[in-house]
Amino acid sequence: MLGTVTLEMLIACRIILGAGEGPAAPVALHSICKWFPDQLRGVPTAIIAQGSALGVIIAVPTLNWIIVNRSWHWAFGALGVAGLAWVVLWMIFGREGTLVDQPANAAEGMVERVPYRRLLTCPSIVATCCAGFASYWGLALGLTWFTSYLVDGLGYSQTMGGNLTILPWVFGMCVVLAGGWLSQRLKKAGVSSRLSRGVLAASTVALGGCILPFVGSMPTSGLKVAFLVVGAAIGSSIFVVTPMIVSELTPQPQRAAMLAITSSIVTLAGVIAPLAMGAAIQHAPSPLVGYEQSYVILGGLLLAGGIIGLLFIRPEADRARLAAYTVVLPVAMPVRA
Repeated sequence: MLGTVTLEMLIACRIILGAGEGPAAPVALHSICKWFPDQLRGVPTAIIAQGSALGVIIAVPTLNWIIVNRSWHWAFGALGVAGLAWVVLWMIFGREGTLVDQPANAAEGMVERVPYRRLLTCPSIVATCCAGFASYWGLALGLTWFTSYLVDGLGYSQTMGGNLTILPWVFGMCVVLAGGWLSQRLKKAGVSSRLSRGVLAASTVALGGCILPFVGSMPTSGLKVAFLVVGAAIGSSIFVVTPMIVSELTPQPQRAAMLAITSSIVTLAGVIAPLAMGAAIQHAPSPLVGYEQSYVILGGLLLAGGIIGLLFIRPEADRARLAAYTVVLPVAMPVRA
């Protein structure tokens, strides 16, 4: 990207980046399960989940400075150098965890497995994905349309709009870290997963859904931004809870696959949300109306996802139900779905 590139080259490089970027979060979340037992995974999961927010907070002003003073080519180059530096650090300091969730009734050389159709239709996992999908819808809009809303809809300058873009990420990072810490504290104190994970995260998702429909009725631009930032990001703890619930319900040999599958379902919102908002803006009487109608839709999705989570995220009950379908097999034996 530092040289002369065509649109086709840009697209090809972005596809290759996505091929590596997609599995990164599930693999990272799977790896921390080998370092921390279930009741101590809240904070480590939150740290990983907020990594993307911290990256945006640091990268947006840094890359903006590089683009202004150098060129957009150097912005890509800086990200490439940062990635290569991280690889070197990982090769030096990276280690594999030693914690193994060995079931009590599995002898040496045996593993527990549950048919994937049972895992994929487990109410807690489905409900968690619904809440996560709705929250990721808001995250995707923050990445793609938030700055345009500030500039084209509310009349902020491009510079001010760019600076304000980091607000949802700063607030979301605080929510993620606080939610992970509180969830871990409650779980360690003996509170059920339903309350310490399900109710905690789903209630904040629903709360965000109750806030966002009022964005358009706020009398000042500052209040509109405040309501939008809080409403879209207050449910971000669902990104901490989702991998913990999936890990809690999934046998270790299937955990990486289930984390990848659920991550794909949740992040599918990142494909749909920008297109939906673009269509709403295009067909609205004015861009501002289109933006704010889209935030009402986001509020409805968050409220629905939060209510589904409150009703159906019941890890203890689902773990007991899945036990009826659990089989103990030799390590090398394939399992039919």
